[in-house]
Amino acid sequence: MAEQEYGGSTEALPPPPPVPLDFSPEKAEPAPVEKKLLRVPMARRGLGKKGRNIQILTNHFQVNVSNVDGHFFHYSVALFYEDGQPVEVKGIGRKVLDRVHETYHAELAGKGFAYDGEKSLFTIGSLPRSRFEFTVVLNDITSNRNVGTSSPPNEADRKRLRRPYQSKTYKVKISLAGKIPMQAIANAFRGQEYENSQEALRVLDIILRQHAAKKDCLLVRQSFFHNDSNNFVDVGGGVHGLRGFHSSFRTTQSGLSLNIDMSTTMIIKPGPVLDFLIANQNSRDSVSLDWAKAKRVLKNLKVQTATSNQEFKITGLSEKSCREQTFILKRRSKDEDCEVQTSEVTVYDYFVNHCNIDLRYSADLPCLNVGKPKRPTYFPIELCTLVSLQRYTKALSTFQRASLVEKSRQKPQERMQILSHALKMNNYDAEPLLHSCGVTINSDFTQIEGRVLSAPELKAGNGVDIFAQSGRWNFNNKRFFESAKVEKWAVVNFSTNCDIGKLVECLTGLGETKGISVEAPLKVFEESRHHRRAPPVGRVDKMFEEIQSKLPDAPKFLLCLLPERKNCDIYGPWKRKNLADHGIVTQCLAPGRVNDQYLTNLLLKINAKLGGLNSMLAVEVSRSIPMISKVPTMILGMDVSHGSPGQSDVPSIAAVVSSRQWPSISHYRASVRTQSPKVEIIDNIFKEVSDTRDDGIMRELLLDFHASSQQRKPQQILVFRDGVSESQFNQVLNIELDQIIEACKFLDEKWSPKFVIIVAQKNHHTKFFPYGSANNVPPGTIIDNKVCHPRNNDFYLCAHGGMIGTTRPTHYHVLLDEVGFKPDELQELVHNLCYVYQRSTTATSIVAPIGYAHLAAAQVGQWMKSEGTSETSSSQDGLRNAGPVTVPQLPRLQKNVASSMFFC
Repeated sequence: MAEQEYGGSTEALPPPPPVPLDFSPEKAEPAPVEKKLLRVPMARRGLGKKGRNIQILTNHFQVNVSNVDGHFFHYSVALFYEDGQPVEVKGIGRKVLDRVHETYHAELAGKGFAYDGEKSLFTIGSLPRSRFEFTVVLNDITSNRNVGTSSPPNEADRKRLRRPYQSKTYKVKISLAGKIPMQAIANAFRGQEYENSQEALRVLDIILRQHAAKKDCLLVRQSFFHNDSNNFVDVGGGVHGLRGFHSSFRTTQSGLSLNIDMSTTMIIKPGPVLDFLIANQNSRDSVSLDWAKAKRVLKNLKVQTATSNQEFKITGLSEKSCREQTFILKRRSKDEDCEVQTSEVTVYDYFVNHCNIDLRYSADLPCLNVGKPKRPTYFPIELCTLVSLQRYTKALSTFQRASLVEKSRQKPQERMQILSHALKMNNYDAEPLLHSCGVTINSDFTQIEGRVLSAPELKAGNGVDIFAQSGRWNFNNKRFFESAKVEKWAVVNFSTNCDIGKLVECLTGLGETKGISVEAPLKVFEESRHHRRAPPVGRVDKMFEEIQSKLPDAPKFLLCLLPERKNCDIYGPWKRKNLADHGIVTQCLAPGRVNDQYLTNLLLKINAKLGGLNSMLAVEVSRSIPMISKVPTMILGMDVSHGSPGQSDVPSIAAVVSSRQWPSISHYRASVRTQSPKVEIIDNIFKEVSDTRDDGIMRELLLDFHASSQQRKPQQILVFRDGVSESQFNQVLNIELDQIIEACKFLDEKWSPKFVIIVAQKNHHTKFFPYGSANNVPPGTIIDNKVCHPRNNDFYLCAHGGMIGTTRPTHYHVLLDEVGFKPDELQELVHNLCYVYQRSTTATSIVAPIGYAHLAAAQVGQWMKSEGTSETSSSQDGLRNAGPVTVPQLPRLQKNVASSMFFC
């Protein structure tokens, strides 16, 4: 019998009691785990009232939904080949589902559906069954498979096929995944049932996409592009901008609206392949083409061939020229035994002698391979034409971007006319699925009431007032508010043709009128002509060797003359060498048309970099900014910049700028780090490397604020975050904010500052037009009603004056406000922060801290390029390389420039 020891004695245990027949054991409840409450975006506390009222039209069109009692039924879609392998090729799904709808119309009870092109299908009301399996056959005209030869199949080959040429069989499985009440759309107007409402709106947007797909449009998310050459804009390099339309449903304070706007995507210029390559590489002719580069840019593009009028996908280029590249030609003899005869022929010989096609310039050029690596299929390059509507996803050059902006501008009235025409041509009221939902769309632009905030008063040197007009001001007959001194400096000339003596004289004279004392330069360093052809890093190193040999002490400032105004490859290595290696403030310029305005703009940057201040808000000087001037407040601007599309191994760069010298809100410094490629959420805000050491971004910014603000810790921290979508708001609130809090607690466990988190978005499609005017809305226009979120705290602001094209407002989302700003106070603060950007004499379209974060990230991005990270280093297919990417760490700035506005 079991025994148990108790205090040294032992005794037999009594037998256990009998278990009742109806006994069921109770599950032990686990100990309660303290669950952290997740922050969610705050609700609106009210509307602003300040400013002059103005009537505005917006590109939102009111939508009525009469059927809110039914359900959207969600079905998952899986596509398979005949052998059971899943279909992973993109773009085929719509063709397959269209064939399903045609073939099995009766089985589906004649019900239409909205298909997203991938794995989801939606119906209004249910299908007859919850599961279906269908088989359909498609004639695949884009397939590059061949029929037993390495050459394009001839007519006899096609006749021997039992099924239509290159047809494929697909199996389609459709199964019920859930249902969404249409009532969720109405709930969205009241700010309720957010997840269901988003799903219901997604269905409506999918209907819009399908509507465009049936018109053979190119679809890019919610933007649609017709194959119309009138919409092409040639931006050079074999690339076209293609104008189209964005169209999506939005829930607003005034109900559901359809947001329609102009949209642009980049496409490959359709036409002869060789013409594209010559334009893409900016070559004079085919002789000077770089074929390795051509192979990269052509891969996976579709071409149409003159011989068969079929489409093929390019998989590569032949290793030899058309006249030398051979393949095995298989032909059946004319005898009765029908033996297959083989012979080795060149591609050139096959097309010229067997197909009787005259080849004028392909003989000495590579062929296009449209087959597989082990089974190539070659076509002479002159027989191939790039088909239209193929997206170009690489980064545009500076000149291409400038050309696109120049050619895509539209004045407000012109844009309104185009959008009205687009709504009429799309004829959404005739879309059967929208009709089934009871959706009707008003054809008039929605009229709303905006307010125009007065421009803040600025102060120049000696307390002189600056009054901005139309968002602009100047420094004519005015001195800078705080003037730096340009001393112990030198000029560096990288092989530009410039009268440096005259430049220095003009800069010195103009600087004196602005209150800046510019001493004579210690020396002018001219680049040796022997170094001009050296790599950029080598040229910079040689120049610094010269500077160090001629100057006994390091200069405090270097004015650098570059040979090219944009994309000069010396810029990145030069900035890195100065800031990270030597701690020298530097200003670059490319001397073209040097006049007083140009030099004034140059002095704005130089003064800010050397610690001066060009202008200041009057309320900043008088310490009368509500909620800011009385309580130590830190303002942050946060942004992440990513490598160009296709550069999957280039680190992203996170930049955070912070205000310093409180109660000023015009002085800033930056901290920059690299992080994993394409990751938007900043992961280096707090980085605990030991119990006593935090190596994150916030630590150095907090310590600098404390040191520059009379040894005060910020009791309020305002965060302006750029570059995140609505789906990432919760990550900003619960990941990035937690890191900031941890950084504060690491310095002082009892420290609990209050936070305000604001996301700024420029990448949206809401536009505003003043009622009864052909101009843009005036600077300072703010909208927080009718077209804003039905629940959340957001507003639109056009702080800047739109001189060309149509003004794009910035959409500000206030996710958290622990300080307790009144709507007018916060909106006016945001407006004021668009007037403290020290690089220019205009109001900016976005708050200065975010503008500075852009600049800091972009400048450090140039450092990365100087280390050899370029487009060619990315995987050629634009796919991630296997395994994690090692993120190189950036060198830190020298202490004497770390707190400067080096990014200005």
